[in-house]
Amino acid sequence: MILPPEFQDWFAGQGWQPHPHQIALLASRHDSLLVAPTGGGKTLAGFLPSLVELRKGACKGSVHTLYVSPLKALTADIGRNLARPVAELGLQVRVEDRTGDTGASQRRRQRVDPPEILLTTPESLALMLSYPEAPAIFGGLRRVVLDELHALAESKRGDQLMLGLSRLRRLAPGLRVTGLSATVEDPKALAGFMAGSEPVTVIEADPGPDPDIDMLPTARPAPWAGGGGHYAIPEVLDAVRRARTTIIFINTRAQAELFFQALWAANDENLPIGLHHGSLAREQRSKVEAAMAAGELRAVVATGSLDLGIDWGAVDLVIQIGAPKNVKRLVQRIGRANHRYNAPSKARIVPANRFEQIECVAALEAVRARDLDGDPRGAGPLDVLCQHILLTACAGPFDADALFSEVRTAGPYRALDRVAFDACLDFAATGGYALRAYDRWQRLMLRDGSWQLRDPRAAKLLRMNVGTIVEAEMVRVRLRGRGGTPLGEVEEAFAASLVPGDSFLIGGRVVRMDAMREMVIEVTPEPRREPKIAVYSGVKLAMSTQLAHRVLALIGAPDRHAALPGDTRDWLALQAEVSRLPEPGLLLSESFPHAGLWHFALYGFAGRNALQTLGLLLAREMEEEGLGPLGFLSTDYALLIWTLDPVRGPSSLLDATRLRAGLGDWLGENAVMKRTFRNVATVAGLIQRNMPGLRKTGRQATFTSDILYDTLRKYDPDHLLLRITGDEAGRGLVDFGRIEEMLARSPRREHRNLERVSPLAAPLLLEIGKVPIRGEGRERMAQIEAEALMREAGLEMQG
Repeated sequence: MILPPEFQDWFAGQGWQPHPHQIALLASRHDSLLVAPTGGGKTLAGFLPSLVELRKGACKGSVHTLYVSPLKALTADIGRNLARPVAELGLQVRVEDRTGDTGASQRRRQRVDPPEILLTTPESLALMLSYPEAPAIFGGLRRVVLDELHALAESKRGDQLMLGLSRLRRLAPGLRVTGLSATVEDPKALAGFMAGSEPVTVIEADPGPDPDIDMLPTARPAPWAGGGGHYAIPEVLDAVRRARTTIIFINTRAQAELFFQALWAANDENLPIGLHHGSLAREQRSKVEAAMAAGELRAVVATGSLDLGIDWGAVDLVIQIGAPKNVKRLVQRIGRANHRYNAPSKARIVPANRFEQIECVAALEAVRARDLDGDPRGAGPLDVLCQHILLTACAGPFDADALFSEVRTAGPYRALDRVAFDACLDFAATGGYALRAYDRWQRLMLRDGSWQLRDPRAAKLLRMNVGTIVEAEMVRVRLRGRGGTPLGEVEEAFAASLVPGDSFLIGGRVVRMDAMREMVIEVTPEPRREPKIAVYSGVKLAMSTQLAHRVLALIGAPDRHAALPGDTRDWLALQAEVSRLPEPGLLLSESFPHAGLWHFALYGFAGRNALQTLGLLLAREMEEEGLGPLGFLSTDYALLIWTLDPVRGPSSLLDATRLRAGLGDWLGENAVMKRTFRNVATVAGLIQRNMPGLRKTGRQATFTSDILYDTLRKYDPDHLLLRITGDEAGRGLVDFGRIEEMLARSPRREHRNLERVSPLAAPLLLEIGKVPIRGEGRERMAQIEAEALMREAGLEMQG
């Protein structure tokens, strides 16, 4: 396909020349994956074939091009950006969005009079495909554009989208699918993820100039422990002062609130600085986004809420506070600066502590080597398939054989076998063996060879619970008074800890809780109070496996330490002198006395979740061996356990088979399994949070899921959802696979018995997040303390 003359003239009028990858995508006759750097015109490339086709007019009554992105804000931004070429080229094309923010009247109209170009999200697509009108809406579909595909592929939202795409390919044979992404570690694997029955062509653009990226020099050294980065506030403010617009990324919402408050306290020049994260009110986020677009802000402190897509060309500096934990995430964030193809992005990193200095140097080396990280994707999750089957029934009767064949055309489900599919179908129809006697889970029936809803009225309830994102229940926060300004939301568990008069931090301001009514906290500004900090669950980022390997290789190679700050080099040199340095292939552990207790340190470099799980499992084994474990602490790099008696050698404790057996015993009654089950059951449709006229609170949903979990464990231990839960717990919150990977890559084991704390272990003693262990060790400790107290009082304890 050649670029038509009017399009050539339009490009020239903008002062642009089409990029080779834009022309290559225009000429492609196959499904394509375009990998191009941020600012490389990916989105225009994705829409160019559609705009060229639509210049000749389009078949009315059906969507011609469907655009899917992970963010509602991104669909709105794309709509604004598309409006200009559509208008200037004189195309008779309607561009509309269909997200959770779209009004009900517009959504109804779109079902009978859809636009030529529809912009949506995976959840809204699943909802549209659940209506009987879906064949009419999408029967004339010619193009599908999947934006930020790498981000979608990292979660169940991507699996949900691929199942929707398999349905679209059946409704509109011959449609062409284009995936767009900037940060892809394995383009071939991502192409396989989005592929249907035909292979996908991968188009890789010129990556553009190398980024200008380095550590931000600071007058004060990084602290030994902690994660706030506050020591660098003066240098961050100076960098903001010298740049036009800066995005300051920080990894968690709580840290973003604290850093923004500290930055504002030091902002003597009153530079306009905003705050942006996912728990702020939409009105607050929109206000910050509009100010950014208008060039009215000098900086914005943000979490991953600004990682993707939105084009702010005026941003000329990105600062990352704290180690990025993931090279791909760092590259994505770097790309927010100088959102132009031929201009190098400028970024600076501020490690939060001494260990993170090493991680940041390793991440910088990976960025310069263009070595992105990422773990292989597993098979498509079955809870998502259960939801898809139920939504398919909402659209009308279906044939099981045909649906099975259709599902297997989706990349994540290509290896799905019929036994697993039938188990999902049986669950969707009856709830499974232990629940089939209850009418509420009897949802599908077989009639004349086709499966259909037992009660058509159930479709409304199923549609109300579409989606794969299961978040903690949030409580809204607003200023007191009629029509009070919304400030954002906090988690229900944090809200439950507040009493009237308590102050807390939200949106960068300190407020006082006055009252809570119907899941809304009413507050009054209280700037001079010391606030509580709202901690949001599920936001701690674990270091990627590949970055962990790079960090370990850097520590274990003294000849490479010249790249590290001087104080960090001295610290590692002292570690080599007192004990030894960890290195690839070696699992190093140490025992030493401190503060009247014995401490065991293991340098696993397996990520926080995995090492926390290992801490729980080793503590159980130490309890069995009578060592008296009292507590433990985990970081991305190391595990520290303190005990009453010394661990002289961990070899017997670190047996993979023994650990896995212990994992099964521990998980059975553990809250991790119940939390995972609740998430799985919600996605699969067993638990429905949204009901007509009301929404279950998080406590209500947890109560329901706990009862179901206990019932199924007792009466149906092989239930489909329990099997899914076990698989997910092992991969996600527990991350046992990374423990096995750590043991496999470390055939050599070395244990050092030391007389005092080692330099590498010292920062661990300063970390927060210690987990106490309630067991024999705690009882022995209480006995020892009691005896000492009695001796001090001149008494002898009897018995």
